[in-house]
Amino acid sequence: MTSISDENVAPFKPFEEYIEQSKALQILRNLTKGADDGEIYFERNSTEVLVFDNNNLKTASFNAAEGFGIRTVLEESTGYAHSTEISEKALLRAAKSAKIASQQGGGKLAIPPQKTNNYQYDQVDPVSEVTFGSKVNILKEINEYARSLDERVFQVSISIAASLQEIEILRPEGFSVKDVRPMTRLNISIIVEKDGRRETGNAGGGGRSSIKPLLESSHWKETAKEALRIALVNLNAIPAPAGIMDIVLGPGWPGILLHEAIGHGLEGDFNRKGTSAFSNLMGKQIAAKGVTVLDDGTMKNRRGSVTFDDEGTPSARNVLIEDGKLVSYMQDRQNARLMNVKPTGNGRRESYAHAPMPRMTNTFMLSGTDSPQSFITELKTGIWATGFGGGQVDITNGKFVFSCTEAYMIENGKIGAPIKGATLIGDGATALKQIRGVGNDMAMDPGMGNCGKQGQWVPVGVGQPSLLIGGLTIGGSA
Repeated sequence: MTSISDENVAPFKPFEEYIEQSKALQILRNLTKGADDGEIYFERNSTEVLVFDNNNLKTASFNAAEGFGIRTVLEESTGYAHSTEISEKALLRAAKSAKIASQQGGGKLAIPPQKTNNYQYDQVDPVSEVTFGSKVNILKEINEYARSLDERVFQVSISIAASLQEIEILRPEGFSVKDVRPMTRLNISIIVEKDGRRETGNAGGGGRSSIKPLLESSHWKETAKEALRIALVNLNAIPAPAGIMDIVLGPGWPGILLHEAIGHGLEGDFNRKGTSAFSNLMGKQIAAKGVTVLDDGTMKNRRGSVTFDDEGTPSARNVLIEDGKLVSYMQDRQNARLMNVKPTGNGRRESYAHAPMPRMTNTFMLSGTDSPQSFITELKTGIWATGFGGGQVDITNGKFVFSCTEAYMIENGKIGAPIKGATLIGDGATALKQIRGVGNDMAMDPGMGNCGKQGQWVPVGVGQPSLLIGGLTIGGSA
């Protein structure tokens, strides 16, 4: 990781141009008298999205927004207000709204986070580093290339997205940190048609880095080929069977199941309130031996990485499950204090308009020692799932339903026909214990995850090795 100074994290137009820091600090100190915690969170964000669909530039949008949120925290209560106007007048008005009625004064604020010199992503503005005209020309090239790959290509949709988020966090004792967070993504969707049947394949990804590598022809050509491959697989897929079967999950993106079915249940707020399926299980064996799960916000340029979280706590490599035992939850400052543990760098928010809460960054399972091929050969009947779409999870009991976007039958130890309409049904706690094999091929997803919680969306990363899980319920279409 690149070493930088606290004072110059990246080129940053200071918010002190809008309001003097001393004045902002005084307002915050008045607000947080008698409180446990609090901060002002300043943000500036610019986003550009281009969508090329049906042989035309369908959408070209640019959005720039800025504002602040001010918070005070007392025990389990949070007062929060935000504004798009950054001024002393707006800050005073917001502080009045964020005041918690029971604050009496004389309280002692929690200690501030420590600063970090480890910057987790490239110092680049991906929105402006490639001209608009160049992006449009590249979109046209991708469209023409994708259509030339196969005569069955019916429709092509391509999107390029880039954003730059600048934030500054100010705490009442004078603690202040700044961060500049880039984000990029290229996505290609291809619809193929044969004999009146149409199927779709999607591929793409990105991360917190320059957009230039994504727009290199060597990259987008491989992405287009992958989208086409998935579409053609689905074009020849047969209806999925239903029943209880052994499942082999592929590496990388299938970690989204881990993220949803297990990850949310390990967030501090759900466990403090006792509403998670994993509440009160610290130190217990909750997964099969050999299963180790981490949440790591320090991975260079990954989609879910942050230099520090949205409360100023440096990101960390946190072990959640070690050799099957639950050893840690993901914490923001408030839940950590109430649970008498340390914050883990997982206090995240969608924007200045939202208060932080415990959220995942990059959540993944470490490699094991098993050969992924052995998972296939040892099964008489089962399913090999390598791609997933949407899913639903109930945090209170861990029950999940996930739809497969690419899956195959396993018959007599061999990969058989592709299937469509398969859904995986189960619960996270049971699935963890039914893991019979952990592959030696851990991979991260290509950088396309978004996580929703209580109406807030944040970018995340997922990953895992190939897994053999016994006895999951398959909802099919056959």
